[in-house]
Amino acid sequence: MPYIIDGHNLIPKIPGLDLASADDEIQLIELVQEYCRLRRKRAEIYFDNAPPGQPRARHYGQVLARFVRAGQTADDAIRARLLRLGAEARNWAVVSSDQQVQLAARAARAQSITSDEFARLLIDTIREGEGPPATDSKSALGADEVQEWLDLFSSGGDRSDDA
Repeated sequence: MPYIIDGHNLIPKIPGLDLASADDEIQLIELVQEYCRLRRKRAEIYFDNAPPGQPRARHYGQVLARFVRAGQTADDAIRARLLRLGAEARNWAVVSSDQQVQLAARAARAQSITSDEFARLLIDTIREGEGPPATDSKSALGADEVQEWLDLFSSGGDRSDDA
């Protein structure tokens, strides 16, 4: 079941991510990308306030990031996506704690998951390294590397090596 994610609604639910950070969106995309790789899922993440000149949509592996221009909100874009999916929406899960988005998901018969629930699922999955083993061990992150990334995100990204 693929996911439709309200990105700015999820960011504050993940330890170490902060909406005030300049790279909060890419940090979330990378975490969701790892989750999708481990779980063999797809996701679309919607973000408000796309900077001018930035592409409206960009693929990151199994993750499609959609950047919504001024004049529309990510919530509006998610509701429009559910309408375009029609009957197929029942095969999708919508991640948001916004009540209006949850109502739209239920009306479309999509599964609704709160941002808190999905954040726990995402973090637990990455920490446990669930999923099939990677076919190329050189490109796969080990459990220690995933923990190092999670620690780095939790510390706000400031890190100096003493070695």
